[in-house]
Amino acid sequence: MTLPVNLLALGDTPDWQAFVKSATVCFVIGLTALGLAGRKKHALRQRQMFMLTVSAWIVIPLFSSMPLLLSDLNLSVTDAFFESISGVTTTGSTVLVGLDRLPDDILLWRSIMQWMGGIGIIGMAVAILPFLRIGGMRLFATESSEWSEKVVPRTNSLARSLVLIYLGLTASCILTYWLLGMNLFEALNHALTTVSTGGYSTSDNSMGQFDSLPILLASTVFMAIGGMPFFLFVRFAHGQRQPLLRDQQVRFYLVLLVIVALLLTVYRLFNESVDPIEAFVHALFNVTSVVTTTGFASQDYSLWGPFAVVIFLFITFVGGCSGSTAGGMKIFRFQLSMLLLREQVRRLLHPHAVFARKYNGRLISDDIVASSVAFSFIFLATLALVTAILGALGLDLVTSLSGAATALTNVGPGLGDTIGPAGNFQPLPDPAKWVLMIAMVLGRLELLSVFVMLSGDFWRS
Repeated sequence: MTLPVNLLALGDTPDWQAFVKSATVCFVIGLTALGLAGRKKHALRQRQMFMLTVSAWIVIPLFSSMPLLLSDLNLSVTDAFFESISGVTTTGSTVLVGLDRLPDDILLWRSIMQWMGGIGIIGMAVAILPFLRIGGMRLFATESSEWSEKVVPRTNSLARSLVLIYLGLTASCILTYWLLGMNLFEALNHALTTVSTGGYSTSDNSMGQFDSLPILLASTVFMAIGGMPFFLFVRFAHGQRQPLLRDQQVRFYLVLLVIVALLLTVYRLFNESVDPIEAFVHALFNVTSVVTTTGFASQDYSLWGPFAVVIFLFITFVGGCSGSTAGGMKIFRFQLSMLLLREQVRRLLHPHAVFARKYNGRLISDDIVASSVAFSFIFLATLALVTAILGALGLDLVTSLSGAATALTNVGPGLGDTIGPAGNFQPLPDPAKWVLMIAMVLGRLELLSVFVMLSGDFWRS
């Protein structure tokens, strides 16, 4: 919390007192908690891990909202918490209007929240959720244990490697943006929110403020990297190049981005008078932004036509790769669904045949498939419920459905005039904002880790 004050010591820091007060509160509470905890260490049981994981993504945004609440922005508790929880979960939805006029310290704090949330998501996906038998990294548990014994022998070393790669990508992104024409403050903010696939910007026009195709291309590259599995980057950094290039999930993910961008480009060329190269760059940028759940926008893509609106609604659900900073349903679940569909079709033709399900050359257990199917069902059921609640609160169908989808998938902007790429979430009633906040946390924690705590069995000793 002192970073915005320290980094901008000679700049625009009108809310420095808000940050100092918030940092002091955090320091006192943290020191008190450490004193009460004592030095004796206890091994965490599975139920405690569930509680720790879920509560962390509520408590951290709660404290992160303090500088916003104590600042001169005059935000309500609801709006401050909404902005904070959207930042830490790297959703990118915002209730702040007039970003171009906001103080630099507030803008930087929003970016820091997303950057910290991004590294927290990677750590949770790689280390915690597989232990709880949740999330896509279970698919890669055996593989990662094999290479970690050879390359990164201890968990601490793996964590250190992930942090160094995250820092390296952030520094590279800052330098690239700066060289392409952003000033240092803009480059810092947008790099923090690009690598974390968060999407907060320093302007209401998002990336459209720069009107630069090279910047959009650079941002597309770093967003795409942020949507890839970070444990594969660790292998790449230690000399194992082939896993990243041959990974089934990564290849499908990259091909999807290009194909959808090409479809939208062709559609726009038939319906508008646009330059082909410019149309493709904008299409690729916005498609990558939505699929990686970053939430940047270069143009209001809802004005591209009905086909474009439908495409963006569909790809909102996709998400990036498992083990990345991206949200969404994740690429591997769609691949598993296609494998399962293919198996069922073949089984109709050959009822007595035995089929081996393979992913990345490894056999997939029935447990993994069942978990993926259960997640998909819970996701769709939760989407329907959140949409219905938002509708009951007076929102129209497009706003309700796209708002529920963008919150559960941690994308950021929705569709329509209110929460679309050119709007924000400020006009929504407070009850709707609280519903969306709950949906953001549910989506970030892949639903099952929260729903398991709602079962009676969890609380029985």
